Amino acid sequence: MAAFGFFRLGRLLLAVTATSLTGPALAKAPELPQTAPVPQFNQEATPPSPADIPVPEPRPADAPEAEPPQNEQPQNGQPQNGQPKTQQPEPPAIAPQPPEKPAQAEPPASPPAAPPNPAEADKKAEQEILPDPRSAAIAGKEMPAEELACRRRLKSMGVDFEERKPEHDTAVGCSIPYPVVLKTLGKSIAIGPETELNCQMAEAAARFAASVIQPAAKAEFGTDIKSIGQASAFVCRPRHAGGKLSEHAFGNALDIASFALSDGKEIDVGPTPPQKDAKFLDAVRKAACGPFKTVLGPGSDADHSLHLHFDLEPRRNGGTFCQ
Repeated sequence: MAAFGFFRLGRLLLAVTATSLTGPALAKAPELPQTAPVPQFNQEATPPSPADIPVPEPRPADAPEAEPPQNEQPQNGQPQNGQPKTQQPEPPAIAPQPPEKPAQAEPPASPPAAPPNPAEADKKAEQEILPDPRSAAIAGKEMPAEELACRRRLKSMGVDFEERKPEHDTAVGCSIPYPVVLKTLGKSIAIGPETELNCQMAEAAARFAASVIQPAAKAEFGTDIKSIGQASAFVCRPRHAGGKLSEHAFGNALDIASFALSDGKEIDVGPTPPQKDAKFLDAVRKAACGPFKTVLGPGSDADHSLHLHFDLEPRRNGGTFCQ
């Protein structure tokens, strides 16, 4: 019975299968065309019209170019981003040298500086109002040896003088510790009015009168100098420009205003003297530059238009100032 059942089941399955294959549910295969279009090759494409070609946007003028990305450092000879390693060019055996810079022309050598003018240096020093060390000089209990020697020389030249008590003004700074008052500048030349000087200035004036003034008068006028009229000796005051003390404040300056000859002729110092007088005065003035450190007269400034100024002001390197 069981075998018969399996037999009937198998026949039933065969019948169902046959019916599905031959029934109306089986679709009919589509008919294929007899001919098919053959594709064309190597045919030229129709060029597009200019209107169909897109115009690229203009590039900004100042837009910086994008730098290409830099690969990471290679490991084991290969870059990490997988790109093949580019071969670096080998450096040349001798590196190219930059062109030599043209030699620059050396600037012209500056002219050597002019030596300092003692007169200008002294003028600059005069503008600096500093205490004069001579203002502190006072007389000692005994006269120094150099003062005694100076007086012996005055007597040997026939100079008539007398001693004067020390001059010392603490308020202004004027000082002559050992002054003398001259009555003559030698055996034959008187001087007046009263002429108070330090001994060194008195000696310089006496020597100059004997060696220069007297010979110049004989050469120009044929006669001797009888007397000299002085305009200023010791005066306790500052200079006319103010500030620094005058050399007169130390008895170190003498102003001569006139000369009297033995024949009675008078020679006055001034801006426009007669020709013969001018020749004599010029000779005296020029010869004074050296024995005296400062020489001033008519033409130098208004303060010295009527006299000759002589003094022994110490100057740098023993220089002189003569105008």
